[in-house]
Amino acid sequence: MAESFGSDADRYDRARMDYPDELIARVLELAPGPEVLDVGCGTGIEARQLQVTGANVLGVEPDARMAAYARSRGLVVEESRFEDWDAAGRTFDAVVAAQAWHWVDPVAGAAKVRDVLRPGGLFAAFWNVYDPPAPVGDALLDGLSQVAPDLPLDREAMKQADKTYEEGARQVGERFVELGGFTEPEPWRFSWSREVTREEWLDFVPTQGFLTRLSAEQRAPVLELVGAAIDALGPGGSFTLNTVTVGIAVPLQQEP
Repeated sequence: MAESFGSDADRYDRARMDYPDELIARVLELAPGPEVLDVGCGTGIEARQLQVTGANVLGVEPDARMAAYARSRGLVVEESRFEDWDAAGRTFDAVVAAQAWHWVDPVAGAAKVRDVLRPGGLFAAFWNVYDPPAPVGDALLDGLSQVAPDLPLDREAMKQADKTYEEGARQVGERFVELGGFTEPEPWRFSWSREVTREEWLDFVPTQGFLTRLSAEQRAPVLELVGAAIDALGPGGSFTLNTVTVGIAVPLQQEP
């Protein structure tokens, strides 16, 4: 699944949401300098946000299609799994992973982060967790149960997804501290919302991991159900999408 998102890199970049400006600012506030390594950079969504704020970003991405798209948008990208990537002696002020750290081996990944961070450098991993109106979310699950009945779908778990991601982020921070050399993790939680049109949401839905491996024909019934649910919300064809961005920031200790 990790390498299925590049099947439509243009859609992924167009439909996936940015990250809160406060989070981007916090990365550069805590990092000792502007040199940032972006692990699993994808199409470069968060990398471009960081670049706008003055960071110099290098991306590492295992999917050649995503890497090519990111390069087309001005990002320098090296193709590799992070665990196998050769830093060639380079070090960075911050290592970030947006919507990606759960694809990285937690032990090898943490050790590599420690190897490439400068003293006082920052590791930060973060995820957007979306909460559409209940009828829209239920329609997605109903559609998935029809076209992919083997998926382990749980309505209650989906409703508590932000808590699940927060617990996962907390465990990431604990793992870094246990590795040694890192200071107390700083948990992040940013709540925000925006208006999303019917077209925007139907463009976004196929970028989710449980749909990226399905063909357009297989996805069609799911999108039909989701679209009908949005229409039933009322006139206007849009809705308020509540989102929580959760994460963890773990500074590397300064040299004695």
